[in-house]
Amino acid sequence: MGDDALLGQARPIYEQGAGRAGDAVELAPSADVHTFHLHADQRQILQQVFKSYEIEATVDESVRATQARLDVDDARFETAAHVAGMVTDSFYVPLDAHRALVVRDTKENRQQYTRQEYETVYLPGLSKEELADIGNLAKNVFNAQQAVTEPSSGTISLRAPQSTLDAFNAIMSQLLDGHSQVLLEVRMIQLAHITARNTGVQPPQSVSAINVYSEEQSILNSNQALVQQIISSGLAAPGDTLAILGILLASGQVSSSLLTNGVALFGGGLTASALAPGSMSANFSLNSSDSRELDEIQLRVGDGEDATLKTGMRYPIQTSSYSSIAGSVPSIPGLTGAGSSSSLSSLLASYGGVPNIPQVQYQDLGLTLKATPRVMRGSEVALKIDMKIDALAGTSVNGNPVLSNRAWSGVVTVKPGEAVEVVSELDKTESRAISGVPGISEIPGMNNLTGKDIQKNYATLLIIITPHVIRGTQAAGHSPMLRVEPGQTAAH
Repeated sequence: MGDDALLGQARPIYEQGAGRAGDAVELAPSADVHTFHLHADQRQILQQVFKSYEIEATVDESVRATQARLDVDDARFETAAHVAGMVTDSFYVPLDAHRALVVRDTKENRQQYTRQEYETVYLPGLSKEELADIGNLAKNVFNAQQAVTEPSSGTISLRAPQSTLDAFNAIMSQLLDGHSQVLLEVRMIQLAHITARNTGVQPPQSVSAINVYSEEQSILNSNQALVQQIISSGLAAPGDTLAILGILLASGQVSSSLLTNGVALFGGGLTASALAPGSMSANFSLNSSDSRELDEIQLRVGDGEDATLKTGMRYPIQTSSYSSIAGSVPSIPGLTGAGSSSSLSSLLASYGGVPNIPQVQYQDLGLTLKATPRVMRGSEVALKIDMKIDALAGTSVNGNPVLSNRAWSGVVTVKPGEAVEVVSELDKTESRAISGVPGISEIPGMNNLTGKDIQKNYATLLIIITPHVIRGTQAAGHSPMLRVEPGQTAAH
């Protein structure tokens, strides 16, 4: 019964539209096709054209009352009204379905008579900065009268003509359709070849000349105790010098280069001398090693986003040190209490156990590769690449290691699926040492017999990047770009 009573009560006229905004006012002209060949006053031309399609036109006084000519064949209302507006330099604003206001086309009249509509566009998932950029886009590009962003709710409220709102929504639907996705296939190829060869004969580098008699007397004088034992035991006569020397060398108690390394004797008597050459060696050594390393990494990144690849190690570098003695010395004689000089030794001894805490900063060593892809209008990919290689130089300053740095940055444009070589680095080190007799080792052919120590190191780094567009938001049949030359007018 209560429901029936409510249904019987009178309802407000605008109850259905009270909870929502009204639709935009649109004209409802007839669908007839008309032909116009008019040569009359501009105001009369406008009224006759609108009346032909059952629209009552109210022409504002700003429209000039000058003569004009209009020739249009088989035109519907949209075409005829557009051509009439170009001829009379005017535009119309719908008042209701069958009435329109026609005024002169000026900036002031556009701002005054163009119907403004209000719309709230929801943009979820955007940051505060991105919403601010969209607000500036609506004001500066689309010339919206009002553009208010709400970062908390992710919305932007616009007040502008319906055509402007339609254009803004069309552009935003393309921008928010999602960025293109690019798959970067990175291949790092490292080749290293190390060779160490040591071959040839190394002749004696020095020859010593000695007096045989002086060398014999030096050995006998330095081993008088052993000589007396040999003579007393009857192994050799007191004047038999050679026998005594032979027994000393055979017993292993005495050694001399005169007999162990070999000598060349010449002369006689007290002038008997010997030449003792140095040692000679023959080398046949070869050490060779080859290493090949292939790193293949796939990075999926959005259009315009940065992709960073780091390979190597983090090296600790001590920047400063910190120590505290507060916990180990609770009481200092003479400062916190009475004491004597004898207690200073124990106080200093306690300082030795104070820990030293280093402050360490980690430095990235190796390769750091940063790539930023951008999908172009023709589906090509522009790669902005920043590369840096850090390594230890092998020296230090004040205990801190010195780092060697090599960096490169640039932009390359490639087709999807086309590989580009962005880094090609070759390090080559070669050293060679010859050991031989001066003069003879420099003769062609003879230097192959002398000792040679050759070391060769080759290191190659090759980085190849292949972009693949796996998600492209730009349609293959995009609309062509239009260019309007200044001074062109539409045909009447």
